[in-house]
Amino acid sequence: MADPTEVFRSPDYKVVTIFGGSGFIGRHIVRRLAKRGWRLRVAVRHPSKAQFLKPLGDVGQIAPIRCDVAEEGSIATALAGTDYVINLVGILAEGGSQRFETLHADAPGRIARLAREAGASRMVQISAIGASADSPSVYARTKAAGEQAIRDAFPEATILRPSVVFGPEDSFFNMFAEMTRTSPFLPLIGGGETRFQPVYVGDVADAVVASLDRPETQGQTYELGGPRIYTFKELMELLLKTIGRKRVLLPIPWGMAEMQARVFELLPKPLLTRDQVTQLKIDNVVQPGAKTLADLDIEPMAAEGIVPSYLERFRKGGRFSRRHAA
Repeated sequence: MADPTEVFRSPDYKVVTIFGGSGFIGRHIVRRLAKRGWRLRVAVRHPSKAQFLKPLGDVGQIAPIRCDVAEEGSIATALAGTDYVINLVGILAEGGSQRFETLHADAPGRIARLAREAGASRMVQISAIGASADSPSVYARTKAAGEQAIRDAFPEATILRPSVVFGPEDSFFNMFAEMTRTSPFLPLIGGGETRFQPVYVGDVADAVVASLDRPETQGQTYELGGPRIYTFKELMELLLKTIGRKRVLLPIPWGMAEMQARVFELLPKPLLTRDQVTQLKIDNVVQPGAKTLADLDIEPMAAEGIVPSYLERFRKGGRFSRRHAA
């Protein structure tokens, strides 16, 4: 570790506020920024659940703080004296007080405006491929609204739009791998033909760091995808091959998927929502002409090279098993 006293004297020393920094992507960003010796404020609803981040830095370097992104005073406190701002707040499905409009549309604009007032010089927003004001998906429309609100309040902000993000703590491969333990089949909604360009979480974190470092990223939008495009069916085949299991890949017509989603939406943690079914009707890939990881000099990692490193525990017999598929 660097000598903290030397770091604090350095002109390169920064204070960074990371909203939603205790989540899947956030922990990888925190790890990278902590290595620079910067002071990190991790603004979250429940600081007690973010204490695991503190060992990633020196004593006092990483500070989880309480913040409600619906409260201006709470945000302003988190931003006081900050140099850089990163917003990772987002949800995949609505539940209780957690609404797309509140978190994806209203909060980013509020954070951007208060960041500007606090004197922050850089801001990075994690959005999503497919964000569009014209999308039939509420998720995608509110992501687009958040992007516009940021542009209005903080025009120099950098917006990153990842495809499905994979890595050790992901909610994609891990969720479907867990299903194979109890289910004889995996669902292929709409036949499994929707295309994805999954991106490694480490590459997304590197893109955030590059966005803070490079002046040319200011005011730009980047779409982040991995080196290969897969159909949903191909991703499930990759999953099964990785964990050495045989399961039926069962096509689910769109209408039936929507009916099932109506039921699943009643669960505390829905397995599927109608809005997610709507999203699955649209390919989730980098669009032609978009700025990409290549423009940040980042060579993306392929899923085949990473996924086996964290799905071994789902193999029948455990991570050390090399038996025939079950």
